[in-house]
Amino acid sequence: MPVGKIVKEKIILGLDPGTNIMGYGLIEIHHPKINLLQYGVIHLSKYEGHELKLKKIFDRVLSLIDEYHPDEVALEAPFFGKNVQSMLKLGRAQGVAMSAALSRDIPIVEYAPRKVKQSVTGNGNASKEQVAKMLMTLFSIKELPKLLDATDALAVAVCHHFQKGTLGTKSKSWDSFIKDNPGRVK
Repeated sequence: MPVGKIVKEKIILGLDPGTNIMGYGLIEIHHPKINLLQYGVIHLSKYEGHELKLKKIFDRVLSLIDEYHPDEVALEAPFFGKNVQSMLKLGRAQGVAMSAALSRDIPIVEYAPRKVKQSVTGNGNASKEQVAKMLMTLFSIKELPKLLDATDALAVAVCHHFQKGTLGTKSKSWDSFIKDNPGRVK
């Protein structure tokens, strides 16, 4: 990248779908900096009936989209569990979140939990606490959140950013990397 060239800002919304608690995290990219915009959870356990929970997921994701105008949405894919009914409910929650993004013509990408952990911590078997602590360091977050669904969603957004190659290189050799990135080599 030539010195002095400013890369357009991008906002990524990361979602960790759930039927009782759904995490969300928003980051803003100003190459090479990643800024934390917002993260938190959507509490759904207070709503009776799966249909009402799905409506709340749709409404809340849409309100986040309308407030922050993300360029892309990244979701954590549900992992295969033993309880088929839980899996179906989780899939519906994810589908509704995807529908909210698609209703605003925002591209969506899905990442496996292991891929998210690997991307953020370097270890695909990292615990939720390890992921949260790495994000605390990255964004200078002072206090571990009570519900790690929030940092899980933030990790999905960070993973998406890293996977898009904005911090990496697409060069085929060191010579082509140096030619393509004179401002990054000293």
